Order: sequence, then structure tokens, then C-alpha cells
Amino acid sequence: MKPTTPEVSGPHPAGAAGSVVEPAVSGGSLRPMTRRFLGWELAIVLGLSLGRSAVYAVLQLAERLSLAPLAEQSATVQTSRSRAEFFDLSYQVLDSLFALFPVALVFYLFFLHGMNPFRRFGLDLRRPVRDLSLGVGLFLIIGLGTLVVYGAGRAAGITTEIIPADVGEHWWTSPVLILAALRHSLLEEVIMVAYLFDRARRIWPRASIWLIILAAAILRGAYHLYQGFGPGIGNLLMGIIFGWLYHRYGRVMPLVVAHLLLDVAAFLAFPLVLQLAQLE
Repeated sequence: MKPTTPEVSGPHPAGAAGSVVEPAVSGGSLRPMTRRFLGWELAIVLGLSLGRSAVYAVLQLAERLSLAPLAEQSATVQTSRSRAEFFDLSYQVLDSLFALFPVALVFYLFFLHGMNPFRRFGLDLRRPVRDLSLGVGLFLIIGLGTLVVYGAGRAAGITTEIIPADVGEHWWTSPVLILAALRHSLLEEVIMVAYLFDRARRIWPRASIWLIILAAAILRGAYHLYQGFGPGIGNLLMGIIFGWLYHRYGRVMPLVVAHLLLDVAAFLAFPLVLQLAQLE
């Protein structure tokens, strides 16, 4: 099937960095979307979200390497925030809600310039069967690969012991962890794939799609480095696969489904798998 990467609309950008990519939509009331303007917008969105996470993850990895071998350390993805149940629940829910504001900002920016981000990103219900089938298939393939990379990383001493969640056992624990999984899947796939690909193609129209895929995958791997080199490499490979699929089909929904299932399985099932492995 021919690739269905979303096309860049509006006039094609010309050589200068400030050339117009897409005009304002309401009689000049909006600033034209120049490449310089979009470059700043991309930097701000990443700085508020996963770009910031990547900087902190690299710094955390450097600190870990200065303290002890990675094999002797652990990294927790979803941590308890308070010993008091009510406040822990409140913090967990608020963390997930506030973490989604960069996604809301991306949607707002697209609506502001007359574009429907849900249709443009393929984050809708137009193709539920194919999206769900592809998402489940990706979940099975990436999930198996994740276990292999994690095991290899632990054996090589380049991966910390990963604790998916240490949230206390309450009636709300599973729903809160599922909400956190949804937050991670939307934040990463909307920003790191759908939004970043759209802006990168507009800012650098002559750039190879594989250069964009690789750059996004490297950034995805970077913000997982707090868990060690193994998860960084694994997520880089995952980013390449996800980026190619988005370029191929032009829909982010299967990626969100796959990522959601991966995180739900990690939060709810991975501890059981580790316990069974230790029993054997």
C-alpha cells in the first residue's frame, strides 16, 4: 500500500528560514506559520513535555553510573506519592491529568490554525477494526521484544531492575494505573510521532523521512535512559517501528492502542510474571 503520511498543506516552503509554510486562516489575525515560528513552537512543546524528560533521564543515568553499577540499582516507573490513601489517590490522578496538558496544547495549536488534529493524526474511530488489530499485533511483538531486551540488559549489567509500580494496593490502584498507562500512550505517541512528524516535515521539507523517524526514535530512547541502557535501546527500536508504521499508514491510533496495552500489562501483569519467574 502506498504510504499515507499526512501531506503538508498550504504553499510549499521556499529557501529562507522565515518563509511562509501556511498562512493564517482568519484574515491575518493569526501569525503566519513560518518555519522559524514552527521551530520555536516545536522546541516549546518538547521543552514542556518529553524533551524535558529526556534531559532529566540523561542526567539521572549519569548520576546512577557515578553511584554504583546499574545492575545493582532499581528504577520505578509509577511511584506512590503519599502514605495517606486519599492524598496518594489525588496525586496520582492529578499527575496523569496535568501530564496530558502538552497533548491538549498540541490539539489547540492545530485547531487554532484551522486543522482537525484528530483526523490529521488518525486519532479517531474511522477504522476501528484495522487500528485495533494492528495495535494488538504490535503489543504482542513489542511486548515479547521488550522482555528479551530487558532480560539481556539485566544479564549484561546495563539495565536497572525495573519496578513498574509501587503504588499501594487499594480499590483504586488498578484504575489509576490504567489512567497512567493511557497518559503515557497519548503523550508519547501524539507528541513524539504525530505532532513531531508533522512539524518536522514542515520545518525541514527536504529532510528524509528516515532521518525524522531516527531522530524521534533517539529522543524516545533518551527519555527512558533513567532505567539504563537496555530500555533506551529497546525504546529506540520501538520508536523506529512506530515511526515507520505512522509513515506507512498515517494513523497514530494503532500506536496508542499498542502503547496502552504495553503499559497496562507492565503495571498490572509484569510483577506477577517476575514472581512466577522467581518461584521457578
